[in-house]
Amino acid sequence: MTDPTTSLAPASRALDALASVIAEFNADRPLESSIIRGLTALQHSLDARECSLWLQTAEGLVRTWVAGEPEALEAAVTSALADDAEAGGVSAVSVTSSGRRIGALVVRLGRDADRDDGKLFTAVANLLAPELVHAERSRQLEVEVAARTAEIDRERRFTEKIIDSLPLGLYVIDREYRIQAWNRKRETGMLGVSRDEALGRTIFDILHRQPFEMLRREFDEVFATGRIQEYQMESHSSGDPRTYRVTKIPMRLGDSAVTHVITIGEDVTDWREGQQRYAQAEKLAAIGTLAAGVMHEINNPLATIAACGDGLGYRLEDLQKQGAAVNKDLFDYIEIIENEVVRCKQIVDQLLDFSRPKQLAKSPVDLNEVVEKTLFLMKHHSGFRKMALVKELDATLPVVPRGNAEQLVQVLMALIINATDATGGHGTITLRTRTGTTPTDGAIVEVSDTGHGIARAELSKIFEPFYTTKAPGTGTGLGLAICYGIVQDHRGRIEVDSVVGKGSTFRVLLPTIEW
Repeated sequence: MTDPTTSLAPASRALDALASVIAEFNADRPLESSIIRGLTALQHSLDARECSLWLQTAEGLVRTWVAGEPEALEAAVTSALADDAEAGGVSAVSVTSSGRRIGALVVRLGRDADRDDGKLFTAVANLLAPELVHAERSRQLEVEVAARTAEIDRERRFTEKIIDSLPLGLYVIDREYRIQAWNRKRETGMLGVSRDEALGRTIFDILHRQPFEMLRREFDEVFATGRIQEYQMESHSSGDPRTYRVTKIPMRLGDSAVTHVITIGEDVTDWREGQQRYAQAEKLAAIGTLAAGVMHEINNPLATIAACGDGLGYRLEDLQKQGAAVNKDLFDYIEIIENEVVRCKQIVDQLLDFSRPKQLAKSPVDLNEVVEKTLFLMKHHSGFRKMALVKELDATLPVVPRGNAEQLVQVLMALIINATDATGGHGTITLRTRTGTTPTDGAIVEVSDTGHGIARAELSKIFEPFYTTKAPGTGTGLGLAICYGIVQDHRGRIEVDSVVGKGSTFRVLLPTIEW
């Protein structure tokens, strides 16, 4: 006769296991913790090797939570679910919701599972179903949140990369004047303040060199009016004078008042110099056009004056031959008239050369050869012979494909003579050729001197006709104007750098491409 306690043992064991699992789920714990603890209670109650909960995914069943040793294979689990029986020592029960399998409860026992075990597994699976639904939704939400967070992080880093790549200094302050953004250009600029050091501090702590009241007034005006403020400022922080365009832009979070101010600083020195060169070119072109018309009209009265001077000279000579007493001063006056007429005609010719450079034939030109030829012609110049000469010629200098060597020699001679005059005949002249950075300025020749230099206020005028820094009567002020016209006719440009008391460098840049 069978012992009744023996027949009740499996049923009692199953009830105890179910009670322990229910107790874990009834405890006030997070869902993940409840599932793990419920599986652990089931494992201990059954003395099982593994109790695990698997999720049904598009790729198949995936073990997600486990108590014990995770050794069950997906193939065995799938087989056990299909046959509704043990497969390879694995018992598996589907966890379903609304008629759809959402996972599986898997148990590996050290013995054969009986009918009561099967009932227990089904009861626990039914108990886990709503929890698994919640877990699945939570995981989906977590995945979506993680994906969205990652996307936002990527967008943030991409935006930061864009801002850091701008060739502009940019920072943002809030209404407390505290820095909320500081791009890489601000880190590597003149101040060299790192982002970590700048963020959170007031702008007055960082830009302490600028007047506090002026800086605060600028920001307050943007906060109050909501209008963009733009202005230019000069700085000598880097040693050389630089021009910066500073723009303060209002920023709003929502439809409220201005909450932040974006400040952008841009180095516009090169742009400003380009604008000045363009304006200079336009002015010189206008002067040239005017000069051409005026000089054409002046040539006629000059010819009349010269003819009258000659006539007076012949008349005085006739009177003298007839025995009349002629004052010697009259001949001197006529000679002065003739000499001054000649000088005026030379000025007229130079002006016409400036306004309408002669369209001479152009062919490939080696600037090094132009330098050598110029020095050969200059060796007889009395002032130049006293100068110390430094010659630095680039042997790899590309050829200027379209140039006129005689005109370029004329340009270099004028620059060398100016350098000689600037040093008083006692200094150093450096002639240098080098390759440019782009084909449009591929060949460069420089004439540097150690003379008195040119004041910054005069630099924009030195290429204007009749403007000269030399003493009255020692120059017409047309030499550099003519050089400017010749270089422009070669599709090049001429630049000058000068420091008062240290000297000047005139730089001729010519294209090494066909035009």
